[in-house]
Amino acid sequence: MSTSIGVAFVKQYEREVHEAFQRRGSFLLSTIRRQNNVVGSTTTFQVIGKGAATTKARHGSITPMNQSHNAVECTLADFYAGDWVDKLDQTKVQHDEKEAIANGGAWALGRKADEQVLTAADGTTVSVGDYSTGITRSLLLQASEKLDDNDVPRDGQRFGLLTPRSWSIAMTVPEFADADFVGADLPFLSGAQPRSWMGIHWMVHTGLPGKGTNQARNYVYHRSALGYASGADITADITWHGDRAAFFVNHMMSGGAALIDATGVVEVRVDDTVAIPTS
Repeated sequence: MSTSIGVAFVKQYEREVHEAFQRRGSFLLSTIRRQNNVVGSTTTFQVIGKGAATTKARHGSITPMNQSHNAVECTLADFYAGDWVDKLDQTKVQHDEKEAIANGGAWALGRKADEQVLTAADGTTVSVGDYSTGITRSLLLQASEKLDDNDVPRDGQRFGLLTPRSWSIAMTVPEFADADFVGADLPFLSGAQPRSWMGIHWMVHTGLPGKGTNQARNYVYHRSALGYASGADITADITWHGDRAAFFVNHMMSGGAALIDATGVVEVRVDDTVAIPTS
């Protein structure tokens, strides 16, 4: 158990114990390609290139499209998140310490999965901005245009990730903030409270690289451009250790992320320290 459990004793604090604010689990796994039940430490995502239509002479042979086929390798890693819950300490607190630690462990692993996805996204070679300004209407439009230029489909599967500061600034853009321009929230992303604008589902993410610095990176991407492979989904294990008179609450997972198609991920480079416009 955490050595700080004493701060939760009833003598010192109210009955209700509020867990520290944190991102609860993963926001991103439902927005990218998934491959589950992987056996082994690596797997591959298949990438099929574009084909080209041609003519042919009467009775002549059809020219094959010869679409390229590439395999992107994805390496899985194992992660654990656990803590001790002392049996007698549980009699001194009026919340379920096992449940609190179990939730914390599960959410920590969810954030780790997002971290893996963002590390993969950071490998893209497509970008807009040069860290000289905060997010702007122009940069948002440029990011969408980059996807269009790369023939990324407008099929409702484009997503945008903004730092809290970038989101706040974007909310000063009339089209981004006005309900007349913004689509309905997506039910499978209810925890992220996204808003759809220009065919992109935008949401806040606090784990973006450089958040709060003058070299922050936001992202716009298509679902098919990033992938996550899972060898073992998040599972919980609670065991009693008599020699410690305590439970060990553990969560574990095995997974990895990969950048499948760099043309489908746009990095939006901003200065995340700029002030929010007042008008």
